[in-house]
Amino acid sequence: MKIRIEVDNKIEENEVIIRCSELNDEVKNIQVSLNDILSQNKNITFYKGDTEYYLSLDEILFFETEENWICAHTVDNIYNVKYKLYELEEFLPGYFMRVSKSTILNTNHIYSITRSISSSSKVEFQNTHKQVYVSRYYYKPLKIKLLEKRK
Repeated sequence: MKIRIEVDNKIEENEVIIRCSELNDEVKNIQVSLNDILSQNKNITFYKGDTEYYLSLDEILFFETEENWICAHTVDNIYNVKYKLYELEEFLPGYFMRVSKSTILNTNHIYSITRSISSSSKVEFQNTHKQVYVSRYYYKPLKIKLLEKRK
């Protein structure tokens, strides 16, 4: 694989182009890595009452809808964010994944998955009582993502 950088001081926004003969796993991994790097520059402001918090996305266990709010859960706290789930899904790093209509979780924090064939599977996180449920539709993609992370 060749890597080439062209400097052009006339362009307004940097652009990364990947040229490939086929879209294989290596190219997909490069794309995911670049997206992760770029999404680290995204800043989300978290709210609790009248106070704004500036947390690292690595601290977030999961995002979920609760009534008219999107809540971000850490081990100890719950914060509100001013985004919709579909908006978060677009710019969160690749280690976040939607697992149901109402939940996006941080796959880096998964401690265990208890599979249920007839209903949603339960995901638990280390050092907290918090848990989320993975719908049957998202169970297999989640397992694939976790297996890819092990490689």
